[in-house]
Amino acid sequence: MATKNIGVNVVPPATECDDEHCPFHGHLPVRGTIFEGVVVSDKMRNTVVVRRDYLYYVKKYDRYERRHGKISAHNPPCINAKEGDIVKAMECRPLSKAVAFVIIEKRSPEEKE
Repeated sequence: MATKNIGVNVVPPATECDDEHCPFHGHLPVRGTIFEGVVVSDKMRNTVVVRRDYLYYVKKYDRYERRHGKISAHNPPCINAKEGDIVKAMECRPLSKAVAFVIIEKRSPEEKE
């Protein structure tokens, strides 16, 4: 099974998997939003919780404040992100009630830019 081009400039995973919800080796199309965050939980099967930090502008004080959100994302076996990894996730169709994103790239915490 060959690695599919998903239309985003990311490094495809080195290993192959047989997950049908993998954007590289399965039949899951990706679209829309891309974000980067840190995996804070990997206790669910094939799902991780990603914390996304961002700045929010407060007009009254003419300043920015730091905020964060936690998003559940599908974790394909070929990527296999663990807690503490920096990942890039992309929007896909809803896979469950809470999961509408899939991990497309993983970096270890030592590779910070």
